[in-house]
Amino acid sequence: MPALRTALLQSSGQLGDVAANLKILDEAAGRAAAAGAGLLLAPELFLTGYAIGADIARLAEPSDGPSAQAVAAIAARHGLAVGYGYPERDVEAHGVLHNSAQLFGADGAVLAHYRKTHLFGDFELKWFTPGDSAVVQAEIAGLTVGLMICYDVEFPENVRAQALAGTDLLLVPTALMHPAEVVPESVVPVRAFENQIYIAYANRTGPEGDFEFVGLSTLAAPDGTARVRAGRGEDLVIGDVDTDFLAASRAENPYLRDRRPGLYGPLVHDRA
Repeated sequence: MPALRTALLQSSGQLGDVAANLKILDEAAGRAAAAGAGLLLAPELFLTGYAIGADIARLAEPSDGPSAQAVAAIAARHGLAVGYGYPERDVEAHGVLHNSAQLFGADGAVLAHYRKTHLFGDFELKWFTPGDSAVVQAEIAGLTVGLMICYDVEFPENVRAQALAGTDLLLVPTALMHPAEVVPESVVPVRAFENQIYIAYANRTGPEGDFEFVGLSTLAAPDGTARVRAGRGEDLVIGDVDTDFLAASRAENPYLRDRRPGLYGPLVHDRA
């Protein structure tokens, strides 16, 4: 049963303390690797915390900054791929900030970098500029792995674009708040089912500033089930992305084959 064992780190880390959060990530990577995982996913804005207000400008780093180099070293030291969220300072756009996610391979090489395309709430709209690439992918263990962040997965068009581009496993670093528990409990498994992919959804947890993160990190399978799901507290949950099961599920499920794209033109037009 060829599989990619995937670990989801459910943690909010230490607010504003990048060094402490790198230490938490390092420890989680060690535990994940010891359990046979080939991939570890951490939440949205994990390196800095989410509720940091104006400190976001001070803590943001370039995609190849010192924190990225530290995560690359963690991946290489433990021999597994690592994906995580962080605030990015875009050095090519005069310091514009993005809510970004980066994925390193087990050798410490950059595999993919993604900027959140659908910003949520006053904090994100104030500080971040949305990305403009809906589909970003990499290859891990023979799987095509896609990246998006939190609110992005709640748009069916976004996930369908990944499926049509050949994504097998979609990584979603997340900062989901109460009362939106319906997303990990229902929306994410449905997205996996209707698009015939696995979705790894790694959330923050607990109170942070004005926010209350709900946990419930989930690895959803193409049959619409949650193969693993965390509770509400700090956790590291591990499940398998089974390529044999994925192929069998796709052979039986006709959604992508039965699409009629010619009918869907209005989906790409803004509402009047």
